[in-house]
Amino acid sequence: MTDTLGTLTGLRFAKGHGTGNDFVLVADPDGERELAPEQVAQLCDRHLGIGADGLIRAVRSVHLPEGAALLGQNPDAEWFMDYRNGDGSLSEMCGNGVRVFVHFLINQGLAVLAEGEAMTIGTRGGPKVVSRTAGGYRVDMGPWEFIFPQQAREHGTDSLVEAAGLEVARPALSVDMGNPHTVVALADRGELARTVLVDAPSVTPLPPHGTNVEFAVPAEPLVTGDVGNITMRVHERGVGETMSCGTGACAAAAATRFWAGADAPDTWAVAVPGGTVGVRFFAAPDGREHVELSGPAVIVADGVLA
Repeated sequence: MTDTLGTLTGLRFAKGHGTGNDFVLVADPDGERELAPEQVAQLCDRHLGIGADGLIRAVRSVHLPEGAALLGQNPDAEWFMDYRNGDGSLSEMCGNGVRVFVHFLINQGLAVLAEGEAMTIGTRGGPKVVSRTAGGYRVDMGPWEFIFPQQAREHGTDSLVEAAGLEVARPALSVDMGNPHTVVALADRGELARTVLVDAPSVTPLPPHGTNVEFAVPAEPLVTGDVGNITMRVHERGVGETMSCGTGACAAAAATRFWAGADAPDTWAVAVPGGTVGVRFFAAPDGREHVELSGPAVIVADGVLA
């Protein structure tokens, strides 16, 4: 890999995570420091850079075309989460990332948000309303939908997924959470542990913009105290396996809830290698069913590139 970090000497950054899904964060309020994909990839490299699943640049929405387009209908979306995958490619949205992003804004003195208050964040997956809680943040992730709705509703699945460690291709369901996900249900945690996610699973048919792939194991019993329970691993598009994925947890809950039928609960706990996040489905004022994601956000370090 060509060394590109020398061109970023003096860049201030922070390192944060949400249930182990980790990010390099850069404050660029006036949009003056566009980072090239190769620079992002090296910053996120765990041997040659700082190391992270992705990079988040905090920019005032008015300074990005995507952000400025949101402001007409969402004038409160002052800040835009410019999110890149660990390989430098653009991503629409990250559920863990948006919680860490808001925590970073507060940590940097760029925003003030008391417990119980909310703020709107611009993302490429649309505006997201983030509320501060006693234990972290909750995010209205907006509506969810099937990527292949006809196949999903007729057959309960819409694709086949192959992954190392699984002897045969498995049926799956593709869910749009503002970014694409394909969810596979496995029989037990042993099967989950044997699944190898070093390389990207093969998905047929592949959603138009690629997909993140979640492997989920429903608990037995599935529901305890009106809360559904899932254990999950994920291979993120452009990153590889990560310790957590917020939009992936929402997608896994949506798929499992659909498979479970009409009596399935609206509240879910999704265990990932980095911890547990909460997922809740609710009827929103826009008449659609939205998904809420809740969980912690942590800033672990800040520094300056030498």
